[in-house]
Amino acid sequence: MNEHPQTHDAACHCGAVRFRVRLSRGFETARRCSCSYCRMRGAVAVSALLGDIEFLQGEENLTLYQFNTGTAKHYFCRTCGIYTHHQRRSNPSEYGINVACLAGVSPFDFAEVPVMDGVNHPSDGRRGSGLLGVLRFVPETEPARD
Repeated sequence: MNEHPQTHDAACHCGAVRFRVRLSRGFETARRCSCSYCRMRGAVAVSALLGDIEFLQGEENLTLYQFNTGTAKHYFCRTCGIYTHHQRRSNPSEYGINVACLAGVSPFDFAEVPVMDGVNHPSDGRRGSGLLGVLRFVPETEPARD
């Protein structure tokens, strides 16, 4: 476990929304979710406590989307449409941060990403490990050059 959480600069695609975030356990919390919404969104998210995000620019440019129970709050840039973060249903004291918004980070930097079972959500009284599976990224090897 990282004793000194990492701070990252972050932004949406168009740069209208810029923020700084301190990840609670670095990239150890990277995961995806299988709920109907996250399945379509496809983002890899990492964790930050609610007080560990600081908007530097464009917070007013964020738009909110909620569905089902309305507990989770998903935020997007209203200009470019990029999902930046969400307040989690599984732990409302945390944000899930889109790793693709972090400067210098790509979802393809993770060889394996756990996929959490968001269809059978623990908040609905469902039991189980919560882990549905693992998504793997295996990059093509570059052909030898003569």
